[in-house]
Amino acid sequence: MSNIKFFSGEQIPLEMHKVRIVQKLNLQPVEKRLKAITEAGNNTFLLKNRDVFMDMLTDSGVNAMSDRQLGAMMVADDSYAGSETFFRLKEKITDIFGFEHFLPAHQGRACENIIAQTLVKPGNIIPMNYHFTTTRAHFVLNGGTVEELIIDEGLEVISNHPFKGNICADKLRHCIDKHGAENIPFVRMEAGTNLIGGQPFSLENLEEVQELCKENKILLVLDASLLADNLHFIKVREEQCRELSIREITKRISDLCDIIYFSGRKLGCARGGGICIRDEKIFAQMKEFVTLYEGFLTYGGMSVREIEAMTIGLEETMDEEVINQGPEFIAFMAEELQRGGVPVITPPGGLGCHINAMKFVSHIPQEQYPAGALAAAIYIAGGIRGMERGTLSEERNSDGSEHPADMELVRLALPRRVFTLSQVKYAADRIIWLYKNRHLIEGLTFVEEPRILRFFTGKLKPVSNWQEKLVSAFRDDFGDSL
Repeated sequence: MSNIKFFSGEQIPLEMHKVRIVQKLNLQPVEKRLKAITEAGNNTFLLKNRDVFMDMLTDSGVNAMSDRQLGAMMVADDSYAGSETFFRLKEKITDIFGFEHFLPAHQGRACENIIAQTLVKPGNIIPMNYHFTTTRAHFVLNGGTVEELIIDEGLEVISNHPFKGNICADKLRHCIDKHGAENIPFVRMEAGTNLIGGQPFSLENLEEVQELCKENKILLVLDASLLADNLHFIKVREEQCRELSIREITKRISDLCDIIYFSGRKLGCARGGGICIRDEKIFAQMKEFVTLYEGFLTYGGMSVREIEAMTIGLEETMDEEVINQGPEFIAFMAEELQRGGVPVITPPGGLGCHINAMKFVSHIPQEQYPAGALAAAIYIAGGIRGMERGTLSEERNSDGSEHPADMELVRLALPRRVFTLSQVKYAADRIIWLYKNRHLIEGLTFVEEPRILRFFTGKLKPVSNWQEKLVSAFRDDFGDSL
């Protein structure tokens, strides 16, 4: 890993790449931003991209591609069956992860669907460090119940624990004793727990979990979508791994797992996904679902050009200088915000910078979606599109009441190698201003509420005219500035 010091003593992350293709951005005046978020039902997912200046909604499918990836896309073999492009990807999967069996799918949630259809039966319990929205939905739709066994520190917003994504081994042992190993088809570990700040697990913890799985003849399944960030944190935070290469750490992780699946929209910086399977019988079962839901076995719903890009992207993931840029930019942004008093998740994780909405707008009750209200306010203040990760992202209880989230976060994703430091500083500046004016922000209430995954397409309205007051305060402080 590069260790570059500035003569001035300033500590800033240095990009180990140069920009060769650019996309023009558009920053709308604050009045137009208010109009845009109103038309979007105060749901940042429903904003039009032309109205967004910094798109920090997600890191999924919006990462920068390398010149090598773009070049590889030009030599793709577009045969429907038996494509050489697929076999190049399969060889790379075997090279990096050591798995012989691999199935392509169009993205991560397609992999989850296939895993759920194959392995989850009514009444099953699926323990995991922490859920992801689509993961839980697939498992529940197939009759399973998710149990989250994250360590207690994982739900502490401010902490010095380096691996807040660890599973608590005692909780897992109790879960197995309580439900019986025969009712647990697998344990799921998510590399970089998405919903609680992109927090990693340690290699030591994964070894402990695998030992319990092996004892009880339970499969260990790894969601590797955010593996690149997790690899970085293992390398820099785990003593036993500091002298290991990224490739060596990856191999140690994969050797512990029975199934590895991933979204290539994150891991590999392309647009696709896949499942690595160790057991031949399970592989045969899953193959049938690939042809049913995704397409033929050598493309799995993906463009062959994206498959070529993913092959190169997976190889580039083994390069420390490629994967450390994201976490370092996130840490830089978190430190900028903290200097301005803004409450953020610590230590900074992967994927993005996570703002603690519960503390930022502590006066808003969870029934009025504080993280959703803050995400709308951040867009008004700076044209910055973040994502609500709180109660709005939960499903209601069976009696119709709200299921309050463990955390109320606004995630500001930093797609890999996309933003410049000046853009990150701009985002921090507008959010710090908003924090000074946080008393103006009030809650939201639903006007259109879908039954499943409501946070994607639901529409809300403010509980008062607080957004107009925010626009007025912006004009008072910034004048005619965009």
